[in-house]
Amino acid sequence: MSAASVGSEHRYAILAANFPGRIEKRITREGPLFQQILKPFEDYFEFQRLSTNWRTEIVAGLTTFIAMSYIVLVNPSILKDAGMPLPGVLFATCVSAAFACLLMGFFARYPIALAPGMGLNAYFTYTVVKGMGVSWQVALGAVFLSGVSFLFLTVIGVRQWIVEAIPKDLYAAVGAGIGLFIAFIGLRNAGIVVSSPATFVSMGNLREPNTALALFGILLIAALQAYKVRAAILLGMLATTAVGVAAGLVHWQPQSYTWAEMTSTLLQLDVRGAINVGLLEIVFVFLFVDLFDNIGTLVAVGHKAGLMDKNGRLPRINRILTSDACATIAGSMVGTTTVVSYIESAAGVAAGGRTGVVSIVCGVLFIAALLVTPLIGAVPVAATAPALVIVGGLMMSSLNQIDWEDELVAVPAFLTLIAIPLTFSIANGLAFGIIVYVILKVVLGQGRSVSPTAYILAALLLVRFLYLGGAV
Repeated sequence: MSAASVGSEHRYAILAANFPGRIEKRITREGPLFQQILKPFEDYFEFQRLSTNWRTEIVAGLTTFIAMSYIVLVNPSILKDAGMPLPGVLFATCVSAAFACLLMGFFARYPIALAPGMGLNAYFTYTVVKGMGVSWQVALGAVFLSGVSFLFLTVIGVRQWIVEAIPKDLYAAVGAGIGLFIAFIGLRNAGIVVSSPATFVSMGNLREPNTALALFGILLIAALQAYKVRAAILLGMLATTAVGVAAGLVHWQPQSYTWAEMTSTLLQLDVRGAINVGLLEIVFVFLFVDLFDNIGTLVAVGHKAGLMDKNGRLPRINRILTSDACATIAGSMVGTTTVVSYIESAAGVAAGGRTGVVSIVCGVLFIAALLVTPLIGAVPVAATAPALVIVGGLMMSSLNQIDWEDELVAVPAFLTLIAIPLTFSIANGLAFGIIVYVILKVVLGQGRSVSPTAYILAALLLVRFLYLGGAV
């Protein structure tokens, strides 16, 4: 190798290491024309007020994308169990996430990334489709209706009534319960937990190759997270897949998908069927979880980024919720479940992101992810199951928001937490928690502190139990 080529490689290495900063300097300082072009965008995103710049925002967007990119692999692995075509779900996952992030970035101007939500995709597959026998097309119709309902409630301001009707301890329990739900599915898919006629569930055969591979994946992802690796889940899944290939446990033929296959779920939702089947309860679950999941994420990310106003409120919150509702509607139309705000957005905020540019970068990267979708088929269940277990564990952090010393909220919260995984239904957990909370309030003579909305919800859910006998 010549000295000239060595010097050239050295210069390219330096250029790559400083690429964002150099580009920013070249554009904003050395190019007056480009500076004039970018200045309106900097003003729109309030760069000066938020003390940020293009380099910081781009790096933060890349950080957020890496932290949540596992959804590109995991969401299709769950929804294919509902009978949905894998290429179509891959396309829908990337497109819905890209649309949501771009809308959030340009319209709401917040560093909050969105994608199909974990938990609701499992509820969609294992409770609604497989448990209730509803077709995935009709179930997508229910997702569409929940998005429309969310948008309507946001526009007329009713969402505040729903938020205030339920104590924060209860929807913190919902988040943790969904975590247990996801983790249980992951353990079952991995073969670590199996059914037993004597004890309902039991330990699987840990010496079975695929189960052992899944255990390796769980330990690897946990170790990467302990080392604070931002892409721990994604890297762990890819490494587990590589080990599976080396061990001869992955049997996959490389293939490219046609446009017809990629769009096989596009506009396949059956809204009329959802209305005829009467899936109002399912629509409510999608709506409720989406609403509270977003509220929790927005508050957490807003505080971390210092974006709250002097009254502790998040400016332009209606734009945020409108973006989320529109993303869910669009997601159901391309073929995926409810789109939600991701708490992994906090990773980008920790990297300095403060504006909608972070979300825009994520949106662009989700579009770019479509280029690698043919490789997704090589990822075995033994590699996606560990991701479910780890993500489920991360969702348990909401338990610290519950006042366990106060039985008035501790008992409803516990029933919500435990009923979701054991009945395989988020709806059952919500119903138990709300009904018991209202009853305890009345018994203790605190009925006046319960909002009319909570009474209405409890009454409807109680009628539902009496009518259906609890079968969901």
